[in-house]
Amino acid sequence: MGMARQVFRIVGKRIFQLVLTILILSFVTFLMMKLTPGDPVRTILKVEDMETSVADEEELREAYGFNDPLPIQYGQWLWKAAQGDLGASFITKRPVLDMLMSRLPATLGLTFGGLLVLFVIVLPLGIIGAVYKDRWPDTLSKWFALAGASIPSFWLGLLLIHWFSLELGLLPVMGTGTWAHFVLPSVTLGVAMAPMYIRLLRERLIQTMNSPYIEAAAARGVKRGRILIRHVLRGSLMSVVTLFGLSVGGLLGGVTVVEILFSWPGMGELIVQAVSQRDYPVVQGYILIIGVIVIVVNLLVDLLYTLLNPEIRYGKEEG
Repeated sequence: MGMARQVFRIVGKRIFQLVLTILILSFVTFLMMKLTPGDPVRTILKVEDMETSVADEEELREAYGFNDPLPIQYGQWLWKAAQGDLGASFITKRPVLDMLMSRLPATLGLTFGGLLVLFVIVLPLGIIGAVYKDRWPDTLSKWFALAGASIPSFWLGLLLIHWFSLELGLLPVMGTGTWAHFVLPSVTLGVAMAPMYIRLLRERLIQTMNSPYIEAAAARGVKRGRILIRHVLRGSLMSVVTLFGLSVGGLLGGVTVVEILFSWPGMGELIVQAVSQRDYPVVQGYILIIGVIVIVVNLLVDLLYTLLNPEIRYGKEEG
């Protein structure tokens, strides 16, 4: 009953933060888009390849509501957004929500692929580094983490394309459609994120292994593998989960770079096109969707944190 109450409290707190964050984020984004140099009306007229005059521009400006005061423009956009209407693209005239939702599965698929690679890399290297501290396996783990942190993700992606696509011909260079298309973008994303998680997991494992309750378990004759899996690893994963929640925004930024590099048809490619074309509704809708994803992931991280350590009581921490 206590755990259920705690879960409801976390969910309620996160929903409040979600609404507040979305309001602040949407207003700041709206204001930045309005202050950005350039006139969206001229962009629209140029795309439509029209013979323009001052009267045409004024008519279009009035039709889009650009002559209204900024608070009114923001209020109208926010009211429509609350009803699921993010407006229409200045360039394609398609609903922004449809454009983003059509790209979202590709972005999520690439993100999950990167997380899978991250998990496969971090867990064994972190454990090996802790178990064989200051020995050659630990040195190899450190070298991998240092190399991963030193190579920018776009450069790593280019190297992978050169070796595995152009030289060996094993994997496709870009595009989607088969599992093979996921490999290089997922590896690029996972390797780029892995170094800080390897170092964090190693340090937390070493710290936990030196805890009195672990030494007591070993003294009672509990097998080393059981201690490592059931006690040391579980306790150490909380820090990794916390770091993951804090770095979701950076992860989505890394996904954007990888999408562009591999011509992946996700939201990252779409937002770069929208920024270059001053397609403000698409930019605002993208930031809104990303903000919701980040906060929802942090909510799941909070719940997972509670699951890993049920003894945590947020009320006591806050009090």
